[in-house]
Amino acid sequence: MTTPVASSSHPVQIPALDSPHAGDVPKKAKDKKKAAATASGHPLELKGEYDEWAKAQPREEIIVTMPDGSERKATSWETTPMDIAKELSKSLSERVVIAKVDGELYDLDRPLEKNVKLELIDFEHPEGKKVFWHSSAHVLGEASERHYGCHLCLGPPTDEGFFYEMATDRPVSNTDYPALEKIAESAVKDKQKFERLVVSKEKLLEMFHYNKYKKYLIGTKVPDGTSTTVYRCGPMIDLCVGPHIPHTGKIKAFMVTKNSSSYFLADANNDSLQRIYGISFPDKKQLTEYKTFLAEAAKRDHRKIGKEQELFFFNELSPGSCFFLPHGTRIYNALVEFMREEYFKRGYQEVISPNMYNSKLWETSGHWQNYKDDMFTLDVEKEKWALKPMNCPGHCLIFDSRDRSYKELPIRMAEFGIIHRNEASGALTGLTRVRRFVQDDTHVFCMPSQITEEISALFDFMHHVYGLFGFEFKLELSTRPDNYLGEIATWNAAEEQLKQALETHYPGKWELNPGDGAFYGPKIDITISDALKRSFQCATIQLDFQLPERFNLKYRSAETPATSEAENVTRPVIIHRAILGSLERFIAIITEHFAGEVVVIPVAAPYKDYATEIAERLTSLGLHADVDDTDNTLNKKVRNGEIAQYNFIFVVGQEELDNRAVNIRNRDDVGTKSRGEILKLDDVVEKLLAMKKARGLSNKWA
Repeated sequence: MTTPVASSSHPVQIPALDSPHAGDVPKKAKDKKKAAATASGHPLELKGEYDEWAKAQPREEIIVTMPDGSERKATSWETTPMDIAKELSKSLSERVVIAKVDGELYDLDRPLEKNVKLELIDFEHPEGKKVFWHSSAHVLGEASERHYGCHLCLGPPTDEGFFYEMATDRPVSNTDYPALEKIAESAVKDKQKFERLVVSKEKLLEMFHYNKYKKYLIGTKVPDGTSTTVYRCGPMIDLCVGPHIPHTGKIKAFMVTKNSSSYFLADANNDSLQRIYGISFPDKKQLTEYKTFLAEAAKRDHRKIGKEQELFFFNELSPGSCFFLPHGTRIYNALVEFMREEYFKRGYQEVISPNMYNSKLWETSGHWQNYKDDMFTLDVEKEKWALKPMNCPGHCLIFDSRDRSYKELPIRMAEFGIIHRNEASGALTGLTRVRRFVQDDTHVFCMPSQITEEISALFDFMHHVYGLFGFEFKLELSTRPDNYLGEIATWNAAEEQLKQALETHYPGKWELNPGDGAFYGPKIDITISDALKRSFQCATIQLDFQLPERFNLKYRSAETPATSEAENVTRPVIIHRAILGSLERFIAIITEHFAGEVVVIPVAAPYKDYATEIAERLTSLGLHADVDDTDNTLNKKVRNGEIAQYNFIFVVGQEELDNRAVNIRNRDDVGTKSRGEILKLDDVVEKLLAMKKARGLSNKWA
């Protein structure tokens, strides 16, 4: 029997809300004292060696320049960033989490070595959160070692806290949470210092001889004859480049949120591990606010709403692939219809491309070399094939299917193509992380001289769509990654064009995300925020000079005679873009953001025919309406309609039948839910049609 993918069908917030926690347990949790066999003698010896070496370094006067341009005198190998923070103010020294020295993150208690530029960062800064949660992951690692006697693997920060994964002889249960939290609280109370040590590869392998995972990381990540850093915190020492908060006492609130299984290095061929997630804050009030956020998020969880409103479901026989029910399909089709209307206005051409290609296509595009592990591959007639994880290579084949002229450009080639990506089963999360999905995908084939105008048009399109849904958004420019294709000069030119476009349309309102571009080009990622201020990456604009080169795409320029040979042609540029992104993810976002349709409720059996007549009339006009003709009481029917989040509940009885009217309860108007407003049916139909056309966010009649 197959194993259900729990993360696809259960709200992610539930473990944190429903699991026991340390504060719920009156008696002191027992420390099982199964500490792993850490070679604690080594770090102490090395620390002594380092301290002696540091003492021998020359003390000289240095200048520390602050962000506002002011300067402070300090002493090399003696003054620390924390010393500067204390000089500035006591409250700052208590609030600061990490330092940035000459643009690099730096431990607050690490002595400065030369003249530097110094920035002091608190928890509210994104980099401050990352360091705070990374340090908290070490506390979770210590608690896990002491509780399980496990072998630790990796413990990074995430966008919403941190996790640590480990090899243990028994699975993690939520009943373990209170014990883990109690041990963590003890580590926090001890104000354990984070001590940074530089250790040679040879000594690292000796220190971690008992842990095959750490030995693998040392062997593959640390070159022979070199050194790297470890951090000691209380009884635990771990491989880590840091930096960290000064000591564990900075962590005022700590909570284990959930657990799952995982694979070492996310490879299903490796050992299965246990992963524990947590969250922490420098103020207990922030944890209380976070729990309130989780409770509200749980109410709005799209999987919960999807079930209540019969929008969609998942099944273990096809993990990560959504089954859209009639109500959900209406939402899906409405989004596609809306985008198609916009395509018609904005000069897009819709195409349909195959869903499976020979591996030769992916070798040409570069995906086979850079993306193969994320693709579903198949053996067909002794050759390798793959389901497409994106539409762009297929669109290149369409562009290259005949000769092209500059007069045709730009070609805005759009497709609602079905895409498959081989996501790990443990990463699947409802509609937001799936294996099968559809994008509102477009590839703009244009001349280099048209790039600026096309990107401006894309910004206008994006602004229109997100404005319609009431979403705020942030922009990031992601630049050249390590596995880039092509020449650096080409990348630099592409990045510069995107920078200019951002500065023209959103001056000072975008951020740089170094090294996170696609392997074929830099990109602008657009992140939207929902009603709970959660961020989701949906839209993307990517500038691509590589695929046209790899597919040998070309067009005849104005200077090229129609009779000339192929060597005189010019290459187009491709702009990859999506606005909604994955339709599945966007539906999850709007489902939770708006937290419907019409249900018609007859007050008694004699009025069922009139209720059915109303529903049929609305349906014939392209509106969606259901009839609740069950034997439930009127109050039960109304309550069911409210739970199902219908936009409008129409109640009909004798008075409504006699007057060809409906009694309306409006979801968005609390004042009409218990005492409906009676309106003529013809007027109601007219207003509903107007609302549909306007696509407004409000259900109000006015």
